[in-house]
Amino acid sequence: MANPKTELQDNYVGVFDGKLTPGKRGALLIVDVVMAYLDPDSPLYAQAEDALASNERLAVAARAAGVPVVFTNVEFQAGGKDGGLFYRKVPSLKHFLAGSPLGLFPDTLQPTADEVVVTKQYASAFFGTSLASTLVAQGIDTIFVTGFSTSGCVRASALDALQHGFAPFVIREACADRHPGPHEANLFDLQAKYAEVVSEAEATAMMAGLGSVIA
Repeated sequence: MANPKTELQDNYVGVFDGKLTPGKRGALLIVDVVMAYLDPDSPLYAQAEDALASNERLAVAARAAGVPVVFTNVEFQAGGKDGGLFYRKVPSLKHFLAGSPLGLFPDTLQPTADEVVVTKQYASAFFGTSLASTLVAQGIDTIFVTGFSTSGCVRASALDALQHGFAPFVIREACADRHPGPHEANLFDLQAKYAEVVSEAEATAMMAGLGSVIA
């Protein structure tokens, strides 16, 4: 019997096997690493403790290399009217109403006073925000993407990074999802079509050479 995994990989050879390379300046984009995905009592809990630890290490490495670290979170006004159809489609987004403790960053991974925090209402870190302009102003052309969830806001942000002209590198160990199936499927698809999926070690090595000299 043929191996479905091998058949799938062979089907992509020569069609979806291009490569992106890092540019000159990088940034680490930490997408929605907030308590909603880390609190076992949360309906959005994603068993993401290992990914959190990876993000903690990557933030330290990025700061040491002079790579800007950008955080995103999600927050809606009362009633979720600023969330539009997305808020209507995903009822659990009510846990991101302004003031919810589930929208907070964990104690072990907090933005510093000079790091950018992008508050968004939709999946992509770029949609309806000033993120692209902020990165361009700093000379950034390469983005290392981490966070939660792989199939949702990480995927949307990596895709929009590509569409805005930034080379996206999604860091495998630093992403998490509610189930390994969607996690692995979306990493596979991102690698095939929209980004480079790299290990934490590979990303750390790349960041060492992509520190920004622009304040």
